[in-house]
Amino acid sequence: MLVIFLGAAGGAFYKWGLPWLRSRPPKPTGELQVHVLDVGPIEGDSIIIISPGGKSVLIDAGDAGKGKVILDALKRYKVEKLDYFIATHPHPDHIGGADEVMNGIKVATVIDNGVDLSTPPPPAPPTKGKGAKAKPTPTPAKKSRTKTVTNFFDEYKQAIEKVSAEHEKAEPGKKYDLGGGAFLTVLAPTEPFFTRDQMKAGGNDTNANSIVLRLDYGDFSMLFMGDAESQTEDRLMGKDIELNSLKAKVIKIGHHGSKYATSEHFLKRVQPEAAIISDGAWNRYGHPAQSVLDRLKAANVKVYRTDLQGEITITTKGKADAARFYEIKPAKETTEDVWAGREGQKDDASRSGFIAYGDFGPPPKPRAEKTKKK
Repeated sequence: MLVIFLGAAGGAFYKWGLPWLRSRPPKPTGELQVHVLDVGPIEGDSIIIISPGGKSVLIDAGDAGKGKVILDALKRYKVEKLDYFIATHPHPDHIGGADEVMNGIKVATVIDNGVDLSTPPPPAPPTKGKGAKAKPTPTPAKKSRTKTVTNFFDEYKQAIEKVSAEHEKAEPGKKYDLGGGAFLTVLAPTEPFFTRDQMKAGGNDTNANSIVLRLDYGDFSMLFMGDAESQTEDRLMGKDIELNSLKAKVIKIGHHGSKYATSEHFLKRVQPEAAIISDGAWNRYGHPAQSVLDRLKAANVKVYRTDLQGEITITTKGKADAARFYEIKPAKETTEDVWAGREGQKDDASRSGFIAYGDFGPPPKPRAEKTKKK
């Protein structure tokens, strides 16, 4: 009887117990690092993740000219190669520095949302009929020095081909093992993608189709919202996913703190303890919006801002019962009020004709009040 019992118990363990053990995430084995870089003073996102297992991830690469800032940070943190570069969406303040980064460090895999903004090839010249007069060749127009979304994307695609990196489309639900017990999971975007017509309530369709990621390490979790809008948040909350898949200790706020994101309902679902806002002191769109800061304050969320505090570093051992579960350190202290929002000069919504971020330079100086003549 004992032999039969032990045999049955062993068979049950092999069938159900062993798969369950294998499905459980491994225990934390070291320190996880997340560095939200300061790629201001205009605007942009760039975030480095270094896993305890030694794998590294770069999420976005800031605006044009910020490649050196990112490469210097990677060197500072002794990152010799990127296992993954994730471009959340094709806007210049997120992929403007991508070509410089990819040309400066080895990148194994590039992940984006699959939206292709490549410049279409020029149409073929019409076939000349017999006896037809040849039209004079027009003088080619001078290339504009102003970077547009399209040529930024061209440079991004060319860099991927040049460095021969693997290129894949983000798939919701796909999980990347970063080693040491850390996992990065794609939560969005889901298809069909948002269109401009669906953004009449505010926000921008390209932003709404951003890649959204979740980082898990033991008891620690963090959401990376890209430039996701409130429509993205609603879709995430409405998906048939695990109840706690959005709950996280820390959140990188979507769309630089735009008024079109970080809804009250979404914050109630996430229940973050801390929020990181990557924004620039020179941005013209009122980032972060006062309404967003008010919602974060009402939810008792600790706020950190790159425009006021520089680079923000999060480190964790992944164990809630440890003496130091996780720690957030800004590069500098600020004397300014982190709860004071900025006043916008432009509207970053599709309905306003907004296409992409494209302000290269400081905002106009505030007008001086004219003194009345006596």
